[in-house]
Amino acid sequence: MSILANGNIYILETKNTHYVVGIDRHGYAHRLHWGAKCPITDYDFPRGVNENATIPELDSCRLEYTPFGKTMYRECAIKASFADGCREINPEAVGAKATDDTLSLTFRDEYYPLSYTLQYRVYEGFDIITRTVTVTNHGTDDIHFEKLMSAEIALPGTKPFHIMNTNGAWGAEGTPTNTLLDGGELVFESRRGHSGHNMSPYFIAYRNADERSGEVFYAHLAWSGSFRIEVSRDLFGVTRAELGMNSFDFEHVLEGGESFTAPAVILGRGIGFGDMSRQLNRFGVQHVLPKNFADKPLPVLYNSWEATEFDVNVTDQTALAVKAAAAGCELFVMDDGWFGARNTDHAGLGDWFVNKEKFPNGLGELIQNVNELGMDFGLWVEPEMVNPDSDLFRAHPDWAYHYPTRKANEIRWQLVLNMTKPEVQAYIFDCLDTLLRENNIKYIKWDMNRPFSETGGENLAHPKMLWYYHTKAVYDIVDRLKAAHPEVQFESCSSGGGRCDWGALYHYDQVWTSDNTDAIDRIVIQKAYGLTHPIKTMRAWVTDINWYNRNTPLAFRFNIAMRGALSLGGNLKHYSDEDIALCRHYTDLYKSVRNTVQFGDLYRLLDIDEDEIAADLYVSSGKTEAVLFIASVNTRCMKKPQPLYFDGLEDDRIYTFDIEDQHVEKSGAYLKNVGLPLDIKKQYYNQVIVIKAK
Repeated sequence: MSILANGNIYILETKNTHYVVGIDRHGYAHRLHWGAKCPITDYDFPRGVNENATIPELDSCRLEYTPFGKTMYRECAIKASFADGCREINPEAVGAKATDDTLSLTFRDEYYPLSYTLQYRVYEGFDIITRTVTVTNHGTDDIHFEKLMSAEIALPGTKPFHIMNTNGAWGAEGTPTNTLLDGGELVFESRRGHSGHNMSPYFIAYRNADERSGEVFYAHLAWSGSFRIEVSRDLFGVTRAELGMNSFDFEHVLEGGESFTAPAVILGRGIGFGDMSRQLNRFGVQHVLPKNFADKPLPVLYNSWEATEFDVNVTDQTALAVKAAAAGCELFVMDDGWFGARNTDHAGLGDWFVNKEKFPNGLGELIQNVNELGMDFGLWVEPEMVNPDSDLFRAHPDWAYHYPTRKANEIRWQLVLNMTKPEVQAYIFDCLDTLLRENNIKYIKWDMNRPFSETGGENLAHPKMLWYYHTKAVYDIVDRLKAAHPEVQFESCSSGGGRCDWGALYHYDQVWTSDNTDAIDRIVIQKAYGLTHPIKTMRAWVTDINWYNRNTPLAFRFNIAMRGALSLGGNLKHYSDEDIALCRHYTDLYKSVRNTVQFGDLYRLLDIDEDEIAADLYVSSGKTEAVLFIASVNTRCMKKPQPLYFDGLEDDRIYTFDIEDQHVEKSGAYLKNVGLPLDIKKQYYNQVIVIKAK
């Protein structure tokens, strides 16, 4: 892991790859190579293409960051307007600075007082690089940016790539799309003010790849606001991608003397999707998640929503807590309904004070009851929203985004607070800080249940900048609260998985993956999340959801939820003693393998769509322990027996475990190459198998 230089060529060396950038004589940065390592003296500039007057050489180059202007007609990464009306940037390379793990390349316009610096960082033991860009106004006049992407990435080779993203929805987050991009452009974006449930702020590009083989290139934008990913392939076969804040309804005004750093991009190369996801899993834990809890296992939590909804009080919540403790939970979370005049979702949002009718002695009485049962206590909040029927809105109607001449559109009887206002930020911080100071609360679930509308406010001199400043305000408040209360875990939620991006992971300890907790749907939702995110951050609940009138067994629901950060959310009041005992069996089992699940390497052995079986193997970092989850909803009557091939174990170690009525002692090499016979002809088949090295 290092930054190497050969004249005007810079090599970012990762564990297995070289990412090579060269500065040409005109001052442009070119991506010269991204892939397996080569001798550094071999790297050179390829000859450009200039076939005729309609195909300029610059338009075919694989640039690291394309400015708008000159003879380049493809998508650009940066576009700005200067005080005299000029909208073209002509960069000159003015500096390069390299350390052991970082590279900064600075460019300055040949006439105007604008510079931008491309920043790269490599990480020991990873084939991952982080990139971003910092722009600086060295003059006195404002510079108006119409587009300011975080990174441009030119992919290697000229053959078409399959591009993977999502086309999901609420309750169906992560639904994958795979498009062969042989020409034109693909756009994945959110215009909603958050990263959303539909498309995702990343791209994955591959040719002939599967779980175990084939080059996979990927990049994730670490941003929770509106985003845009553009992936194109030109007439020369060059595939490029730009990632950044959405240029739709976008402006960033840089005043004289100011600098601005765009959100980071995490990019990498893996061999197969499995290698990609395992690298991202480890990288997230080691370098992204907030440090207080990054290396600590997340507790088994219980959430009260499904049992009580808004009807919360000390007596009923305590009764639930007794059941949750008996079921093996370690954290009791009271959801919506505890504050203000909050008896339905029509009122109370914004009034973050305890409802005295429901809790006449404050929250302390319930928290003490929960603590005496051996559990920590947590709360649900939705700080960015306000109900018109609330004390907050009646006192400060101007605190919601609005236009004076327009009627506000309510979604879920909510409006969005103008988080760009300092007084709104101060109010939210003070409310939550007071709540945490006065109560023994160890967990906050921060929700956001609607997208933006009426995006105006009298404080906004540049209204199109609110998309950035709103998200930045959320990050800042969470960071300040975590600094003031380092013992409190924070979870990111947005009507399910509407804010489960890598930007959130820099500030939150975990995310809510989806409001859809149906175990069968969750197999697919959780596969998509685990493909691109750290497993330990994936909250996965066992609930009583029965949307499709299918009576999924409780044990099967545990099998699926144990593949992430296990949680319970069912109505425990209706659980029998046998049900509670079964919950305790599985929560105890989960705790025994929790470190392997949350911090180990995941190997997807069988796929529910391709194989009718979902088999996931989690292997501990030292390969001394593994846990295998096998689940099948319903195999066809003529389903053939098949071998289950293991992966991730050490070839020369002997592993022992029991599967069905068979005791197995085999080498890792045997389990990988010969496998074990698997013959499943059963509805709701469910096996959780703990594997130990001898």
